Amino acid sequence: MSGAPRPQGGVGLVLGARLRERDVGAAPAALNLIESTTPADREQAAALLRELSPAALGGEAPAHVVGVTGPPGAGKSTLLSALLRCWRTRGSTVAVLAVDPSSRRSGGSLLGDRARIEFDPADRGVLIRSSAAGERLGGLAPATRAAAQALAGAFDVVVIETVGVGQAETEVAEVADTVAVVVQPGTGDVLQFLKAGIMETPDVLVVTKSDLGELATRTRRDLSAALRSLGSSSTPVIAVSSLNPPSGIEELIAALEAHRAGLDVGARRVAARRAAALTDFAAEHGELGLRALGGRHGAETLLAAQQPDLDVLALVETLERSLA
Repeated sequence: MSGAPRPQGGVGLVLGARLRERDVGAAPAALNLIESTTPADREQAAALLRELSPAALGGEAPAHVVGVTGPPGAGKSTLLSALLRCWRTRGSTVAVLAVDPSSRRSGGSLLGDRARIEFDPADRGVLIRSSAAGERLGGLAPATRAAAQALAGAFDVVVIETVGVGQAETEVAEVADTVAVVVQPGTGDVLQFLKAGIMETPDVLVVTKSDLGELATRTRRDLSAALRSLGSSSTPVIAVSSLNPPSGIEELIAALEAHRAGLDVGARRVAARRAAALTDFAAEHGELGLRALGGRHGAETLLAAQQPDLDVLALVETLERSLA
């Protein structure tokens, strides 16, 4: 009846159940809910995410969550266009969360990556969504992490694309199973960050524009040498060209899949959820809140004692209850 009260979490429960059944058509409405800041929608979004938590799913979400990051102009959007075509040819459903830098003055997102990624808008097996990084330039907003969790229950592949070198790689690693760092030949940006130890060692390094020949070959060789010096010689460095016909795309997908096949996905995601919960708690309660829990180490100890299938929201609530 129209006058009957809606059950608590009604919309969130319905959308969560649809995504859990791998109904990708529910994704746009789910993302709208997650991105909303109204109190009512935030309550509904929390219900949706509980429906897609490991506890509700009976394990980790099935999607391969891939982080794609690197400096502006490295060719990430063109690369993603080629990857999308290849994944769809294989029959995999794909969601892309393109995290755009936000204007420090207005807070608005540039929202350009969605326009640059080529895809068929009529293809229901593909979802591309732009989201703002907020005040965390190059990083991930909490809504992006929540969106990745929701989409991972319905899609085969979830890609998080970020801009930047340094902070972005660290934060996307808190969400992604596999992180691919993209660099264009001759810039030396990623090489310098690797040598300086600023950037965590990526799972896969991608050199774009391999059609440039010797310049791309030299960049790939330099990156491989830098990885060997760090004791990470097993990290693949893949050279690709997104020109038509593309080259190296199948090899890159194979490298991404090989990394995930050798990964303890459960352990990585448990660590990621706990790290994200600590980040969200610190953002909300600041240093005073952390000190009340015995500092960062005390908060980490408390999180480590929780059940591994708790989602980020439940973990944050656990920390907040400990403040009382």
